[in-house]
Amino acid sequence: MFGVAAMEMHQVRYFLALCEDLNFTRAAERCHVAQPSLTRAIRQLEEELGGVLFHRERANTHLSELGRIVRPHLEQIYREMAEAKREAGDFRRLRHVPLKLGIMCTIAPNQIIELIGSVRTRHAEIELQLSDANGWELEERLLQGDLEVAIYCLPGHEPDDRLHVLPLFREQIVAALGARHRLASRNAVRVKDLDGECYIHRTNCEFAGYADPVFQAQNVKCTAVYWSERDDWTLAMVASGLGWAFMPANSVNHSAVVGLPIIEPEFWREVNLVTVRGRPHSPAVGALVREAMRTRWFGEPALAVERERQATCGTPQTWM
Repeated sequence: MFGVAAMEMHQVRYFLALCEDLNFTRAAERCHVAQPSLTRAIRQLEEELGGVLFHRERANTHLSELGRIVRPHLEQIYREMAEAKREAGDFRRLRHVPLKLGIMCTIAPNQIIELIGSVRTRHAEIELQLSDANGWELEERLLQGDLEVAIYCLPGHEPDDRLHVLPLFREQIVAALGARHRLASRNAVRVKDLDGECYIHRTNCEFAGYADPVFQAQNVKCTAVYWSERDDWTLAMVASGLGWAFMPANSVNHSAVVGLPIIEPEFWREVNLVTVRGRPHSPAVGALVREAMRTRWFGEPALAVERERQATCGTPQTWM
């Protein structure tokens, strides 16, 4: 009803105190100001609202009709401003700060759980809101502002200029084969060895459209017999001998499945922590970035940390 910009919040506070005490001297004491200052603020508020708010009588100060009308609205304004200040204070102190983190669904959960555990241990105030999706969807949601930070990769795709990328780890892509598969006893699998094999297509695989030309160049043809959005289902089908799958090495965690490096050529993915350049970030984002840089990814330092160390000959880098 009223614009806060048109009145000062201290005027509202003095008005509400005077409503309680109905005495200028006691209201001034409650607000820790001199009585003339409180009286002047009330007069300014009356000028702003266009009428008398209190009838001043020697022993009986009381609200005017206008005062009774505006009181609930000014109480609401004051409550909302106090709540806004409280939430801003919590935000600065990382209290109950939500952080929207997107994670590529093809990343083995063990490593992400370690990062989440570190955030929880050192920054219990942060409320992580996790979303998993494929890399293309995460990038779109990040740019649109639906996510504050995301962990993903898009092989063969140059990062958008609007994005800031910190590499976390490299991981080799393997052929997931059932333990009784004809190739399972080898140390590695050449691309051409897979010609004619039945293939289980992982719908969210970030290499879709990237690996195909490599196979085509060697005239290798695989028949896609199943399509799956879930890696646990993919592994179950591989274990049953229904076909092979193109998977990250650390995602092959089924007792009846072996993961053999694909060679001639090899395939690797580099997974990154990504934010949007120039976008104001909460302290929670900075905390997450620092924890990601501290985490040992599959036993190794974060790539961004290692590359910075090599570039600066041991000079430490501060992350956000």
